[in-house]
Amino acid sequence: MRAPVAVSISRKPPPLRIGIDLGGTKIEGVVMDEAGVERPRRRVPTPRDDYAGTIEAIATLVDELRLEAEAEPGAASCTIGIATPGSLSLQSGRMQNANSTWLNGRTLGPDLEGRLNLPVRLANDANCFALSEALDGAAAGARNVLGVILGTGCGAGVVIDGRLLDGPRGIGGEWGHNPLPWANADELPGPLCWCGRRGCMETWVSGPALAAAYLQDGGATTRAEDIVVRAALGETQARVALERHASRLARGLAHVVNILDPDVIVLGGGLSRLEHLYEQLPALMAPHIFAEDTRVDIRPPRWGDASGARGAAWLWRNAAA
Repeated sequence: MRAPVAVSISRKPPPLRIGIDLGGTKIEGVVMDEAGVERPRRRVPTPRDDYAGTIEAIATLVDELRLEAEAEPGAASCTIGIATPGSLSLQSGRMQNANSTWLNGRTLGPDLEGRLNLPVRLANDANCFALSEALDGAAAGARNVLGVILGTGCGAGVVIDGRLLDGPRGIGGEWGHNPLPWANADELPGPLCWCGRRGCMETWVSGPALAAAYLQDGGATTRAEDIVVRAALGETQARVALERHASRLARGLAHVVNILDPDVIVLGGGLSRLEHLYEQLPALMAPHIFAEDTRVDIRPPRWGDASGARGAAWLWRNAAA
């Protein structure tokens, strides 16, 4: 009787994922495996006001990450996701609403694909943040997640059942360019926003907005962390600036809760490190929430600044290997 012949079945290894976070001052890249474990991570400056330079900086970073990742034993090819400021117009295929204004009106996706000769997936940076924190971050296991970025600007992303919520205009989660709800008389018409409108949430709750309000009241620093320290030391202007900021943020978040009713809200960006927000926001939001149960679960991020690149990498999680 002949011995059975061993048959070797070749299985294609799952792809590694490259995620790129295109910021206004830096471009960060990461390589992740199927379990979300990071391999190389790199950061380079963003060529401001230089579209061609931005394309080349992203492509060079991707090339370097690919070479390093694919040199590992058993490594597979890499997928590429990009977290961008603004969003992609599904009608024209061009970038829109980016505060890195040199990207607006440009065909970023096709231009990168042409340079790399590989398919690329793009999503808004706040969407990528929300996806990262919903899948394996601070809100892992929650069904309905709102991820909010409070940094140089502000924005949000919504993830339901592990999938980004978006629509035909590509602007799902564009919370930062809605007006401040339940505004007081002295808050109208509001500061002028870079988008051309007045009183956008970004002009009230971003890091520069907090600093500007403090300076307007006679303060002497533009760092949010310093304002917190000065408030703790008893400075009236600093305390008032933080109280106003928290009130405005609470109203803005409560408005979104009344529409989406998220299980968890995760804060990101530089202001997510302000511990008083997690203590004060739930009570400040409660009077504006249209429900008997006004409790809200607000959490700091697990991945912090890394979530943009990680979320971009996860854009390919359902792709076939």
